[in-house]
Amino acid sequence: MRFDSMVDAIGHTPLVRLRASGDVHLFAKLELQNPYGMKDRVAREVVLAARESGELAPGAPIVESSSGTLALGLALVGTVLGHPVHIVTDPRIDPITLAKLRSLGCVVHVVPAMARHGWQSARLERLAELRRELPGAYWPQQYGNPLNPRAYQALAREIVTDLGPVDVLVGSVGSGGSLCGAARALRAYQAELRVVAVDCVGSVLFGQPDLPRRRQSGLGNSLHPENLDHTVIDEVHWLNDREAFAATRDLAREQGIFAGNSAGSVYQVMKGLTGLLAPGTRVVGILPDRGDRYAENLYDDGYWAEQNLDDLPLAREPVQVPYGSRITSWSYAAVPSRELVFVESNTTGTGMLALHQAVRLGLRPVLLTHRPGRYRGLPDTPAEVVECDTNDVDALRALLSRRRSLAGVTTTSEFYLETAATLAGGLGLPGSSADAVAACRDKARTRDLLSRAGLPQPRYSVVRAPHEVAAAVARAGLPCVVKPTGDSASTGVRLCRTEAEAQAQVAALLAVTVNVRGQATNAAVLVEQYLRGAEVSVETFAADGRVEIVGITDKTIGPEPYFVETGHIFPAPHRPESEAIRQTARSALAAVGLAHGAAHIEMRLTEAGPVVVEINARLAGGMIPELIRIATGLNMVERQLRAASGLPLEPLAPATRYAGIRFLTTATTGVLRAVDGADEVAALPGVHDVTVTARVGAAVGPATDAYGRLGWVIADGDSPEEVRARLDQAVARMALDVTPASDAAADEKVTVSA
Repeated sequence: MRFDSMVDAIGHTPLVRLRASGDVHLFAKLELQNPYGMKDRVAREVVLAARESGELAPGAPIVESSSGTLALGLALVGTVLGHPVHIVTDPRIDPITLAKLRSLGCVVHVVPAMARHGWQSARLERLAELRRELPGAYWPQQYGNPLNPRAYQALAREIVTDLGPVDVLVGSVGSGGSLCGAARALRAYQAELRVVAVDCVGSVLFGQPDLPRRRQSGLGNSLHPENLDHTVIDEVHWLNDREAFAATRDLAREQGIFAGNSAGSVYQVMKGLTGLLAPGTRVVGILPDRGDRYAENLYDDGYWAEQNLDDLPLAREPVQVPYGSRITSWSYAAVPSRELVFVESNTTGTGMLALHQAVRLGLRPVLLTHRPGRYRGLPDTPAEVVECDTNDVDALRALLSRRRSLAGVTTTSEFYLETAATLAGGLGLPGSSADAVAACRDKARTRDLLSRAGLPQPRYSVVRAPHEVAAAVARAGLPCVVKPTGDSASTGVRLCRTEAEAQAQVAALLAVTVNVRGQATNAAVLVEQYLRGAEVSVETFAADGRVEIVGITDKTIGPEPYFVETGHIFPAPHRPESEAIRQTARSALAAVGLAHGAAHIEMRLTEAGPVVVEINARLAGGMIPELIRIATGLNMVERQLRAASGLPLEPLAPATRYAGIRFLTTATTGVLRAVDGADEVAALPGVHDVTVTARVGAAVGPATDAYGRLGWVIADGDSPEEVRARLDQAVARMALDVTPASDAAADEKVTVSA
């Protein structure tokens, strides 16, 4: 077969029938016979597409994080087409691959140590630095680039051309591209195709805890790649290091194929399936990696002894386990094909993230929404979108009763917590008591229940008519806080210094009969004593009848008369009253009866001790879950989705760092023209994220509630003081270019408020 270049020679790999006992037909697609390996296909696809689109300019560098096969593919394609290639890898890279990369002219950057989330995390941190050092560099992003799975459509066509219909496809999973891409394409020919994924013990890809020191390479991951679509996979097998390496040796001895551990693992699973399949079944396994880079480890007896591999279990047959169970040796589980239903979503922060996270847990996300257009980024999620009246609980109940594979019903929207809890309870699915959620949503009921429990309360009155305001103000005292009983995001909350101000605020709130989601309001307002003192929140998680304290968040509030949160630090510095804060949180949850999932409890620290401001039956907003992830490594969004769908929960993790957020606001009313300094701030030490949520051209002004914030900066550090200093430095380097409303002809650069 003749080709004009090495790039053209990629693909066209053999399909070989394997010797096997019984009447099941096993075929190996020898992707290891690409010039350097299976991911040559991805390298060709992404580089050619980037050149065609202009994203990769002629002669511009290519940068990527890779432990081997994609690096070689990029080295081949990039250098042939005239692009310098920079590869970020780690010390696990084998000498042969390293020699090949350098001989092809690659610049190889080896990170010296693991980061908090393993080698992959450390490599991505170095890659971010490299992109700043090489302006105009193209990053293929193998873990999230949709061209990764698309590259394997050709592989699927080759299989069908050579073999015809396929019954079972077996493939290893690292980025998810090869198996998911090939499976989608093959299902166009064979709708009943069964797809079996092969992973390793210690990989997080299918609900297992991360063990960064696992010895296998080429499959498994410490992060969740965007290209792994659990919804196309029927079953997953895990093998430990010993089992994978032994199977790879078996592949060479039994079939004459000298391959790497990913291919060996696939071979072992294919053999394990033979006794479970009907005679005549056609099974194709994708063998991605050749064995030369493994000569000094899995094929070396001295390495086995040095690594004590024989101390690991060695199963010759797989054991079926429930999905989510902890495993140590060859086991398999059905990947859940159940649906996790979201009743609406929040419009910022965790809303769209949660839809992606559901897929990573093996769940099919279904978003029920009255107005899909309100969600930016929804078309990019894997969710099935069902347009319906989400304020009609009876109609939702009837709709869900027709779906037969429900794992749970949840929401990331404050306004639909009670609806989700009602639906879950009625369907016998995991969730909080609908009555407890309703008690948290109605702040007047919260006050009443906390008072009955004997917990310290501000003086308060529930006002349902304007003539009740005078007595309510007299009881609360001045200044007082006036707020709606059922809204969110500090909407409508105001400090009133006179009775006249209170009268006006109450009248304004009572005039609102429908909230932003089209739901009827409670037609009631709280008038409360103003509590002086620092504000904190307590993040909790309840499961199995036990409330766990995730941590305490230190909060900064913007200028009065509003109560807009302008910054957080997690975890809060230790205070003498920290234990009292924790105990008050537990007592508050008991008072309202909330005993499932996440809760976010806001408190004021008064001279008399901590006093509960409100209880939210949900994860914290304000990007606090992201701060928790940075500080502890715990993914609270994943934890909440696990609780909602009945999956096992990982234990809580202590904080090892401090993380903080500063929200971007402005004191000027006008039109946003630009935000200056964001790129410079993103490169500062310790800065994790710079996000501007306000659109250029939008009307902006001083924030009166959380919706008035314009973006944020997130940073971490070894102490709260270091975090604050980094946030101060970041905010000082940013400016909002605003045209003031009073002078549309003049532009004014306004330093970002914090």
